[in-house]
Amino acid sequence: MILLGAILLIIGMLVGVSLLTTIGGVLLVVGAILWILGASGRKVGGRKHYF
Repeated sequence: MILLGAILLIIGMLVGVSLLTTIGGVLLVVGAILWILGASGRKVGGRKHYF
């Protein structure tokens, strides 16, 4: 999710499409939050690790 968010964010900035930039930023932030929660040992969505 983090990789997809970064790709969409870069494409959105290069092309100038604000919708892609917004979606990419949101995916990047949500992916980072889920990654941090999963790495800290908390269960995310019923799973011990979030991949």
